[in-house]
Parts: sequence; C-alpha cells; structure tokens
Amino acid sequence: MKTRFPLDQFQKLETPFYYYDVDLLNKTLDEVSSLARQYGFRVHYALKANSNVPILRRISSRGYGADCVSGYEVRRALETGFNPSDIVFAGVGKADWEIEFGLDNGISCFNSESIQELEVINEIAGRKGVKAPIALRINPHVDARTHHYITTGIEENKFGINPWDWDKVIKCIGRSANLDWQGLHFHIGSQITDIDVFKGLCSRINEIQAWFACNMFTPKIINVGGGLGIDYSKPDGDGTDFKTYFEIFSQHLDLQYGQEVHFEPGRALVAQSGSLISKVLYIKEGVKTRFAILDAGMTELIRPALYQAFHLIENLTSDRKELLYDVVGPICESSDCFGKAVNLPETRRGDLIAIRSAGAYGETMSSNYNLREKVKTWYSDEIISNEQSTHTPSGKQVG
Repeated sequence: MKTRFPLDQFQKLETPFYYYDVDLLNKTLDEVSSLARQYGFRVHYALKANSNVPILRRISSRGYGADCVSGYEVRRALETGFNPSDIVFAGVGKADWEIEFGLDNGISCFNSESIQELEVINEIAGRKGVKAPIALRINPHVDARTHHYITTGIEENKFGINPWDWDKVIKCIGRSANLDWQGLHFHIGSQITDIDVFKGLCSRINEIQAWFACNMFTPKIINVGGGLGIDYSKPDGDGTDFKTYFEIFSQHLDLQYGQEVHFEPGRALVAQSGSLISKVLYIKEGVKTRFAILDAGMTELIRPALYQAFHLIENLTSDRKELLYDVVGPICESSDCFGKAVNLPETRRGDLIAIRSAGAYGETMSSNYNLREKVKTWYSDEIISNEQSTHTPSGKQVG
C-alpha cells in the first residue's frame, strides 16, 4: 500500500482528479534553473506540456521564459506572469490573428517554419509599422529515436525548413524589411531517453550554423528545443539527469562569441509531479483476464490510447495479494485502456488508483468526449480545487 499520498484527504474528494506534488515540482524547477545559470543557458517552459494556471504562475515566478505553439498559449503565458520579452511562439500553422496578437504584445520571437510564413509575418508587421523578431526553425534530419508520433526532426515531418530551401530563405529575409532575424531553432522530438541523440543534434547544429555563417547569417540565438525524456517506470526515483543533458550542449556545441543557447523543456519539468487519481467502479472477469474498470478514462489521460504509452499504475488502498488486471476506463472506445496485465494488489470496487507521471500531456490533452466534464485539480500544499476560468483572446470561454 502506498502512503506518500494524503489518503485521508483523497477519500473525501470526488474522483477522478489530478493531483500535483508541489514540493517535487518546486525542487525540479529550482534544480533546472540553477544548472542553466551555471552554463549561461536560457530556459523557456513549453506550455503545451501543462498549461494549468497555478503551475504556470509558479514557473514564471522563477524567471523561466515561455515556449508557446498557439496564440491561446501566448495569451495564457501573458496572463500568468511571463514577461513578453521571454515568450517565443513556434508552430507550423500560425493564423494571422495569432501573429497579430504576438506582435501587439511584443513577444520575443516567432520561430518560423516556412518561406510563406516569413512572407506573411513580414506583411502583417509592415501593416503595423513594426519589425517582427524571427528565428528559423530548421529541420536538421536527426532521428530522435522515439515514438513516430512525437518525432519532429526528420524530412518526412511537417515541421521545420529543409536544406533545399535555405538559399530561398536567406533571399526572403534579405528582401523583407519588416523581419528582424534572431537565430536558428531546432526541435527533433519528445520523450528522448537516448542521451546520445543530443550529441548528434549538436554536431548537426554546428554544421548548419557554419553554413549560415558562410552566407553572412550568423545567429545571435541557438535554440536547441526540448524533448528530454523521463523514466515513467520510476516516478519516485532520482529524477531526470538534467546535469548531463546541459553538459552535452556545453561540451559539443561550437558557439560564437556572444551567442545565446535556449532550451524548451516541458515534460521533464512537470511530468513526475502529477498523478491522475481514480476510483475503481467495477471488477469484471473476462475469459483470459480480469478488468479493473475506473472512473477515469482516455478523456482524462489520452497518452496510453494515443501513443501506447506506459504509466505506472498503483492501488493506493489495497495491500492484498497481487493479481493481474487490464486497467481500463469507462469511455465507449476499445482503446480506452491504461495498461494490460498490470500487477496490482487484489483490487476491489472503491479502491483508489493512482496513474503516475501524468503531469505532462495529461490535463492539457483532456477532452469532453462522451460529454464528460473536465475533472478538478488539487495541490499538495493547498488541497484546494483549481477553478480558474480560461478565455481565448476573443474572450470566448473554453473548457
């Protein structure tokens, strides 16, 4: 039986709900901030991993920048205390209103992914009488060795500018009076656990920036993206090796005088602090297996259904002998399954279940499918629900 969770409090709460270990979150944020300062690196938190308002306020209060991939995320970053000069806006499909919103609020940089996007940003900036700071997102053709849905740095991906367009990009910037070129941006994928992949990225960055320098384009900023993975099997372990991660870029990047190195971690900062807490509704005996049917489903945590992702599953209220279960949710989809043949203490109706390492791409990817309502969020330091209203830039309320 697990005792690290406040079970007395959990028993009083309506399930399912998200729970965040604030002490662990703070520890991780402070560790990464301290290490980055040692190397002179700049860290932007990737909002797509978790855009929970109180969590964002904690992150912004520690001086992190924000990496956004929509105008809505830019809006949320501004609302939660991130300095506009520390907000970067990436994304392969920026709408005109999103570009206008970023320009109107003086964000730090648009990470541009195509020649046509550069032309559109230049035209919009010209209408407003401003210069748009831009970086070029480059497709380095580096295999991240991760799930194919979250690989972003090879030629068949939709992301980034490919080598055969680099000459055209330089000419486009040269004739665009309203673009202020800042640097190069790279991001090769997510949940990267093979640290040698980042050494390969450094080598490729060195080659690419040398090509641009030969063409009289020396970047002020080298943005290496994010993607550092976590160990989903050890949510209570020693944590992610941020020290080695930063050391690799310090040792293997060939930097010019005055260049800045920027990072965009998301999952690695927040994933281990979050758990999805659920209750067992029924135990159902199958032909070759038994099912533990929870009141949480893929509407609360879609990663197992979408990516076949592993999350450690724990029974918090049973210390009986262990049996194997397929742990599933109530959604009318066969893919609504958190894990097959999961070894759990004998599980009964009413037991509390924790699905661990759910602080990234859990709450932020939740949905109202089957007309289910979004679940509440609770925090270890306050044990109060998060009932913050969220709004789009147009003022329309979203769930």
